[in-house]
Amino acid sequence: MSHSMKTQYKMYHYRHLPTNSWFTICPERGGIVTSLGLNGQEILYLNKETFENPASNVRGGIPILFPICDRLNNGVYEIDGQIYQLKNHGFARNVCWEVLESNEEECLIKLGLSSTPETKAVYPYDFQLTFTFQLRDQELTIFQEYQNRSVQNMPMYAGFHPYFLTQDKHMVFQTDAKNYLDMHDRFQKKYEGSLHLETSTEAFILMNAKQRHIRFSLSSVSKPIVLKYGKEFRYVAVWSEPGKDFVCVEPWMAKPDSLNTGEDLIFVKPNETLRTFFTISLDQ
Repeated sequence: MSHSMKTQYKMYHYRHLPTNSWFTICPERGGIVTSLGLNGQEILYLNKETFENPASNVRGGIPILFPICDRLNNGVYEIDGQIYQLKNHGFARNVCWEVLESNEEECLIKLGLSSTPETKAVYPYDFQLTFTFQLRDQELTIFQEYQNRSVQNMPMYAGFHPYFLTQDKHMVFQTDAKNYLDMHDRFQKKYEGSLHLETSTEAFILMNAKQRHIRFSLSSVSKPIVLKYGKEFRYVAVWSEPGKDFVCVEPWMAKPDSLNTGEDLIFVKPNETLRTFFTISLDQ
């Protein structure tokens, strides 16, 4: 495997030989995909030091964001008069997921995450998440099921935080988004077709896109990358760190602090399941 680093965690590797594509995933470390190769080319960045440190948020791979994206104002929100604390991007990326199914021939793994007393202390809902990761040809699809097992509506806005490997950070994003929210100053600005991420430290959130796909090039990959996602993902946040060889292009269901503002909040009804998807592929 391209991604054969020594690690304390159990890793699952899947390879599609005809297209020389692969992915590696670590269920116990937040269900994170740590490596994704398309047509023989690694497209993800991974800081191995953060991956190996259980106390650290992983810088790299494809972290799963649930039940929120980004941060809450002062890290808190209120439900039925009670105050709860949630870390940035929620807890799904920091907990152990259960392997429900693994099929190397099909390049498929199905992971589950259920509510626990620990999750209910910060998010008072019973839920069952089922994520199926499947590599077909040169495309990784993450099929998601968000099931509400509570007796009341469950508010949520999930997302993904993929770190794409690139040195060139003047990013041309092909999208029909008309403007973006600049998290440096919280102002909306007109999107002119590209964004400079070389020195930015906060995210830019692309807004008002009608189409649920985005296309961009990476300096490390020969063909453009295409992301496609379900209608629930209304926003794409883009972010980098100065001096690091990555750009994050993140489908989000809502903007920061939506548990407090209520804007774009998704409510899953009792005993119902929200189903959606996210794909990463090479432009054909």
